[in-house]
Amino acid sequence: MQATFQLMADSPAFFMGFVFIVSLMVGSFLNVVIYRLPVMMERSWKAEIAEYTGSQEAAKSNASQPSAPPFNLVKPDSTCPKCQHKIRAWENIPVISWLALRGKCSQCNNPISIRYPLVELATGLLSTLVAWHFGFGLAGFAAVGATWLLIAMTFIDLDTMLLPDQLTLSLLWLGLLLSIESPFVSSHDALIGAALGYLSLWSLYWTFKLLTGKEGMGYGDFKLLAAIGAWVGWQHLPVVVLLSSFVGAIVGVTLLTVQGKDKSQPIPFGPYLAAAGWLTLLYGDWIVEQYWQWMLP
Repeated sequence: MQATFQLMADSPAFFMGFVFIVSLMVGSFLNVVIYRLPVMMERSWKAEIAEYTGSQEAAKSNASQPSAPPFNLVKPDSTCPKCQHKIRAWENIPVISWLALRGKCSQCNNPISIRYPLVELATGLLSTLVAWHFGFGLAGFAAVGATWLLIAMTFIDLDTMLLPDQLTLSLLWLGLLLSIESPFVSSHDALIGAALGYLSLWSLYWTFKLLTGKEGMGYGDFKLLAAIGAWVGWQHLPVVVLLSSFVGAIVGVTLLTVQGKDKSQPIPFGPYLAAAGWLTLLYGDWIVEQYWQWMLP
């Protein structure tokens, strides 16, 4: 293991290749997280509601029923949703298996969504870009981990309009702990960034709700911006907010005009925050520099 780390330190090409291969495999696992974590959350909520509101008769009925099979990020094994064919190891190689199977189940020819290999490939490519940008070291490894978390949150929010605490708070605490060593920002800037990130969207949420009586965003968005603030510092929070709002507005208007979506239909904001936070982590200083050069030629 020590020799591997030394080789990565000495050879940027080997380091990026290592990150790419590992991130492809992580991308395969992220597909599991993206689908199963919201289901696990929903089942947990239903169980808590049943426990809180259930009667003695319901408790006796549940006790007489066999316990449900485990459902988590490890079990049950992945299967085809149509024929329940158990996915074998050679059918689960990131990207390659999907191409070899031509995007279909090996048993029933049921189409396999192209999103699975795209998530794997995006995880590999974005992580490799991060490894190239930061190089071998604490900053590089940490930013790769942040990239994985942001990808998972992006697709979960797109699918379910949820940003799980398991992911947002993990990103937040990781950023705060890393700030002790200051690979990106100091602990001072990270703490203020986390606080301002949360309070800025929290304040906007309540202002909008008091004025309109409607909820403009979810609490997961507050936590995600707090987490991003812990990584990029309070100084770069305006960059994150402006980038995410700009892209979100463009996408929202596009969906309204092209797809004819209802204006009242909610649009997830988490993906735009995640993308803006990721870009700011890598290029925040450059973006600020370009802005001031444009404003003050």
